[in-house]
Amino acid sequence: MRGRFMTEENKMGTMPIGKLMMGMAWPAMFSMMIQALYNVIDSIFVSRISEESLTAVTLVYPIQMLLISVAVGTGVGVNSLIARRLGAKRFEEADQAASHGFRIAFINWAVFAVLGLLLARKYVSAYSDSAYIVENGSIFLMITMAFSLFVFVEVNTEKVLQATGSMLLPMLCSLSGAIINIALDPFLILGACGFPRMGVVGAAIATTIGQFISMCLGLTLLFGRKHQVTVKLKGFKFDWSTVKDIYNVGFPAMLMQSIGSVMLFFINGLLAFSGTAVAVLGTYFRLQSFIFMPVFGLNQGALPIMGYNYGARNKERLMQAYKFGIAVAAIIMTLGTILFLTFPKQLLGMFDASENMLEIGVPALRTICLCFIPAAFGILTSTIFQATGHGMLSMWQALIRQLIGIVPLAWLLLKMGGLTLVWWAWPLAEILGLLYSVIFVKKLYKNEIAFLGREDEK
Repeated sequence: MRGRFMTEENKMGTMPIGKLMMGMAWPAMFSMMIQALYNVIDSIFVSRISEESLTAVTLVYPIQMLLISVAVGTGVGVNSLIARRLGAKRFEEADQAASHGFRIAFINWAVFAVLGLLLARKYVSAYSDSAYIVENGSIFLMITMAFSLFVFVEVNTEKVLQATGSMLLPMLCSLSGAIINIALDPFLILGACGFPRMGVVGAAIATTIGQFISMCLGLTLLFGRKHQVTVKLKGFKFDWSTVKDIYNVGFPAMLMQSIGSVMLFFINGLLAFSGTAVAVLGTYFRLQSFIFMPVFGLNQGALPIMGYNYGARNKERLMQAYKFGIAVAAIIMTLGTILFLTFPKQLLGMFDASENMLEIGVPALRTICLCFIPAAFGILTSTIFQATGHGMLSMWQALIRQLIGIVPLAWLLLKMGGLTLVWWAWPLAEILGLLYSVIFVKKLYKNEIAFLGREDEK
């Protein structure tokens, strides 16, 4: 028996959508804003060492994104499966999904730890012949990948909690680690208050310690309280059909998340002739996280709501959540566009930008930010694809928006007009993604969503 938790009606099926979504989303939005803040602060402190240090961190950033993509993609699969099973009142299967998530986290960590220790130096050397960049970038990468267990376990813990409608507890987990990371930066990177000045290596250590704190708090909150799902530590039998169900949504979500890092592999290669251009691109991705992270937090609040109501076959609430999410995301992205168009020089100035970096970076920021508003529609449409179990639609959308569109366009525009034109690849690719989203969300509604609840009416 699950006690009172199973006799109460889940709020995801009853509470007004606007109040419900903002109540569930704001902790994740706030948490991801803090995550963006510590990434930016890390880079600001690293840039105080040298532009080469910033370039070293930028070159390994795609690998960090790939690692996070695997963790988050798996977590999205776990989240979606739990939410759908709870909505359908299949509680034992929800427990199975949560329990499998933790076993998968350990497997993913082992793979990344081994690859990081074996291949870090070869990877960085492929992008730079600077001894300083290769040395510092390699050490940074090895540290973060060797201790990536903290990330995999913490992300899975957050997704399990979110799937039950608990958004405040995951926020506390992320917030704790981010605050610790930010607090440690001046001491470990710059050597404040008598600490050794460790530069790029100090940034990696601060990040790892913050992730460890987040993981510990998450596990305490998950296992120290009662929730609608129970993670089994004993008497657990690994079931490949559950893993398949997780990755039906999780694998496309993982690919969707990792596409950004693959895109950066190629773009960094295209821009390898200019270390400053690489630094500008890395700076942009850290700055734009302030705009995209709140939308991704909104996405985290929307996913379990959509998944629950899809499982409960409640068409009206599913579509209300989708439309409300798009409206909020569009407002956030509009404000972000205004910020980047108006203050690009000031934004780059936070990273101690040189005159050459400003010359390249100001037009870059003003151009790329034109992709923000169409991205709002794409991100929330991706959420409804995932919530309804159609992860492949999300994957193809992300491929168009972040790889199939951007990389060929960037190569072509670079050949045609150099750095001035290359930045237009982002808004042009986002327009292609917008067209794809419109076509396939209409098909999803016509072929599937429109029929929800009709069986119950008969």
